[in-house]
Amino acid sequence: MNDQQFRQLLNRFGLSWDGYRKVRKGVKKRICRHMHELGCRTMQEYFFALDQNKDARQDCERLMTVSISRFFRDRGLWRTLENEILPAIIKGNKKRVKVWSAGCACGEEVYSLAILWHTLGGCFQHMPELQLLATDMNPAYLNKARIGIYSRSSLKELPEAVRGRYFKRGGKKQIYAIAERLKKRIVWQGHNLLADPPGTDFQLVFLRNSLLTYYEDELKEPAFQKVLNSLTQGGFLIIGAHEKIPPGSQGLLPFVEHPCIFQRESG
Repeated sequence: MNDQQFRQLLNRFGLSWDGYRKVRKGVKKRICRHMHELGCRTMQEYFFALDQNKDARQDCERLMTVSISRFFRDRGLWRTLENEILPAIIKGNKKRVKVWSAGCACGEEVYSLAILWHTLGGCFQHMPELQLLATDMNPAYLNKARIGIYSRSSLKELPEAVRGRYFKRGGKKQIYAIAERLKKRIVWQGHNLLADPPGTDFQLVFLRNSLLTYYEDELKEPAFQKVLNSLTQGGFLIIGAHEKIPPGSQGLLPFVEHPCIFQRESG
């Protein structure tokens, strides 16, 4: 599959060439295997198969998803969460805190937040109940996240003391399993970011390296507004380091402590 053919596929799903350019090699390989499974020799045959077979189209969409992450990716962001954002949320919400990881991939971001929440538990007299919702459209990613087993490379940002506290080393030294007590805080759910959000009144939403990276504006902008509407007033939105808020988005204020954090206006 050459780049021109890959662009044709992206266009059919409203996906962005700029978002996929650096990761297209792996995605192409997955799509070519799918074409072979369906008996398609040309892109025209493949497009016809996708149009005629809803399951094949859904499989293609899932194969287009990209998972690139590690625990506590962007340490500056997580320091701001630990020192500024989460303490403010905890102090302002006595009963419960709702968090949505939108496009959670294989779960590194979700478990990073669970670790941070557990750590902060020792700093407050009272911790509200954490309701942590993690969604992705790729069931293979969700299954890996539920299992919670990762390679050493995914943990390279973590000090050894944190690894020892929250992970169990497997038979092979390069494999680590997340502590079972952290899994109890999380609900994993299939969800397409172009659909309506799976809930409302979230105090914190992670939308990093997903919707804003991989979709074209005509799909991205209305979907982003839906995500924004799922935030409670005063809630926080986190995007990726190389992403930008769509122009014309209303009701978001930049958080001065970190360029990837925004707060929904109150009132």
